[in-house]
Amino acid sequence: MTMTKRNLLIGAAVLGAGACGFGGGEASASVPTGSRAPDFSVQDASGQTRTLAEFAGRTVVLEWTNHGCPYVRKHYDAGNMQTLQRNAAASDVVWLQVISSRPGAQGYLDGAGARARVQTDNAAPAATLLDPTGVMGRAYGARVSPHMFIINAEGVLVYQGAIDDRPSARPASLEGATNYVTAALGDLAAGRAVATSDTTPYGCTVKYPGVD
Repeated sequence: MTMTKRNLLIGAAVLGAGACGFGGGEASASVPTGSRAPDFSVQDASGQTRTLAEFAGRTVVLEWTNHGCPYVRKHYDAGNMQTLQRNAAASDVVWLQVISSRPGAQGYLDGAGARARVQTDNAAPAATLLDPTGVMGRAYGARVSPHMFIINAEGVLVYQGAIDDRPSARPASLEGATNYVTAALGDLAAGRAVATSDTTPYGCTVKYPGVD
């Protein structure tokens, strides 16, 4: 990709974000790739307490989401995220949505709202985790939605960053994109080290308590 084309893509992404914000956020990456993933204990949309320990021995994907973010909508409205979720489930990979928006902020949903959103999107996560205080998001350093993390069967964080290499909210950008999550899961399934383990996430800033 030429520098000019790359600049155009990034510029389009920034314009597409609108009021959502782009990139950064105050929660900087706090877990080095290759280290043990932080434990968590949060309620899911059905009111059940979920922990990382319950998924020991299985690969886990964490997807930070915000249903009002155009970058998230790109993947859901095109059916891309749902396909990833179903492919993961078919391979016995645990896919967890995480909502860290504070009450009243864009993307916030209570349990009933989160369950309804899954139905509306025809999504297929194993569970939707509710993190309105931001404790889980800050522990992982989740900065944007979607921000993706992959934890291997030994509980080690083996990937964190963007969902793909197209930092745009335009649905057309999905064509020809390299999906980093798919690639990382393929490496794990083949018994290889994850070739691309860290990338720069793009999307709407996570709306943590105390953050505009």
